[in-house]
Amino acid sequence: MTGALLAARAAAALICIDPGHGTPPAIGAQREPIGPGSHTLKIKDGGGTNGEAPVALAIAKRTRALLLGRGYRVAMTRTGPTFDRGNGGNIARAQFCNARHAALMIRIHADGSHDRDLHGALTLVPAFHIGWTDDIYRRSVRAGSLVQKAVVLATGAKDLGILQRRDLTGFNWANVPAVLVETGFMTNPRERRLLQSSSYEWKVARGIAAGTIAFVGKPKA
Repeated sequence: MTGALLAARAAAALICIDPGHGTPPAIGAQREPIGPGSHTLKIKDGGGTNGEAPVALAIAKRTRALLLGRGYRVAMTRTGPTFDRGNGGNIARAQFCNARHAALMIRIHADGSHDRDLHGALTLVPAFHIGWTDDIYRRSVRAGSLVQKAVVLATGAKDLGILQRRDLTGFNWANVPAVLVETGFMTNPRERRLLQSSSYEWKVARGIAAGTIAFVGKPKA
């Protein structure tokens, strides 16, 4: 592919941002197939860690602002406190990004643990599964590596690395490269305060945006 074509593709790139959770309870309690054709069902939305949904949305909005400022097109699965598009589940989130032929689907979350000392940033990527993720596996792993590195650099958070997951519905139904950033632990008191602060949310957003740009390429001037 020529440089001109690469530049044209980057100029037209659309980034799909999926702020985690925010699903109305009546929808979230329902189940959906974990992957196309699977008989294994998984809850559409477990609700997330306490306080996670608004933090994910705040970081997503800041990431959107940064990417728009750099010339990218951006679509978000939700821009308000709830996600009720389509059937309200992770299949619907993936299909939202698929339909827009996103250059990258960025899922933004915050983690939780019974161990209140746990802290740090982690990026999840799809595991290889023929018929589900084989078409996006390599690109997703590359994107995840770039985003994780950039988020750690921007925030100074402990680097918890990359983790491949085969049990995430939002990955298994995706037809575009996809990553999920666990931006920190809401159950760690110090990290929770950071994640709920505007200044730190901007740091996380800058990291996500930088990793995205490194993966997709810079838009044409």
